[in-house]
Amino acid sequence: MPAVAASALNEPADHPVTLVESTELLRGNKTVGILHNGSLYRLQATKLGKLILTK
Repeated sequence: MPAVAASALNEPADHPVTLVESTELLRGNKTVGILHNGSLYRLQATKLGKLILTK
């Protein structure tokens, strides 16, 4: 996963952000489950190309 220049994402220069393509997460699906701290979240791609994260 490539790091992105902090200035491109308005982040402090000493904390570069790791960039992950949504296609890597979704892998051809419209919805993917994400476990975070014991809770299940759902990441969904809409028909308009937006992303929705719900618990």
